[in-house]
Amino acid sequence: MPTRMTPGRLKLWTRWWPPFLFSGIRVLRIGEDWRSARVQLRLRWYNRNYVGTQFGGALFAMTDPFWMILVMENLGPDYVVWDKAAKIDFVSPGRGDVYAEFRLRSEDLDELRRNAAGGEKVLRWFSVDVRSKDDTLVARVQKQLYVRLKAPR
Repeated sequence: MPTRMTPGRLKLWTRWWPPFLFSGIRVLRIGEDWRSARVQLRLRWYNRNYVGTQFGGALFAMTDPFWMILVMENLGPDYVVWDKAAKIDFVSPGRGDVYAEFRLRSEDLDELRRNAAGGEKVLRWFSVDVRSKDDTLVARVQKQLYVRLKAPR
């Protein structure tokens, strides 16, 4: 029987996951209720862009899996949850470490359950800001999730 993923195990696993490990990305916290996460991207010599600021690909990567994971863990095994689309708006240069704070609201989950109740696919956008230590907005990332209630077996 497979071991159930817990927030603590996911946090530990991401510490050694190559896309995060080799980009300077670190998961600082995942809420025990799977409703929140905090992620850090450290500025290092190996993840700077041509002009010495945070590399845009790393800014996107630090936010990539979290909306899908948080929604999937909250809706449970009766739902299919996938990333469908993404957008990133670079607002200001990341000249140091940056952070993203994810917070999944009960209202979002209720809306997804309600809209998927008949078996229809639901497309829903979620947004997260990437901010510097002094709270300067560096980037805004949007992820569109595909959610559908699985057909009964």
